[in-house]
Amino acid sequence: MLAWWAGRQKLLMRPAAKPLVFVLCLMPFTWLFYAAFNDHLGANPAEALIRATGDWTLRFICIVLAVTPLRVISGTPALARFRRMLGLFAYFYVIVHLLSYSWFDMGFDVTDIAKDIAKRPFILVGFSAFLLLTPLAATSFNAAIKALGTKRWQLLHKLVYLIACLGLLHFFWMRAGKNDFSEVFVYAGIVALLLGWRVGTYWAKARKRISAGSERSAPPMQKLQKR
Repeated sequence: MLAWWAGRQKLLMRPAAKPLVFVLCLMPFTWLFYAAFNDHLGANPAEALIRATGDWTLRFICIVLAVTPLRVISGTPALARFRRMLGLFAYFYVIVHLLSYSWFDMGFDVTDIAKDIAKRPFILVGFSAFLLLTPLAATSFNAAIKALGTKRWQLLHKLVYLIACLGLLHFFWMRAGKNDFSEVFVYAGIVALLLGWRVGTYWAKARKRISAGSERSAPPMQKLQKR
């Protein structure tokens, strides 16, 4: 068992692991690109492309949020080396999603796009999530961490929790037009589980700190009685 565990860690640390994950992350885009040029996106290819790229954005945000719980629960620290790449792919897919909407729905008319964002709440929410995701992508490099400082960088990247919630709200309002919430509930359950794990972990650590602090501040007689 220990040998298998060590082998898994070694496999994730191999130089080929990152290129393999990169190729896997690019596969949805490759398929959509192929399908678009070969008329495999159905009766309304523009809508299919916009929705598919939006779906993959939300999926990658969920995958990014899942890295830390999986790393901690499975005891696989090597998973952390893929988090930056996964986050950048989430940004890549939201860029393609925004370009698809701007091109196929709005014809790259900036005035019409601005009016549409102001008029339709679900587009405003989605655009807000994109704006918040932009500084996270721009600071996903070691130089940015050094420039901002670790604490400020970590605080900035906690915006991903808000972005996930805005993405869900965008998806909910988009599906409300067709009264189809089945997929929304699935994503909402996944995000709730991943954020709930973080809240539980935070409170467990806080209780330990409080307990350790009270142990240190207790008078010597009380410490002896506790023992």
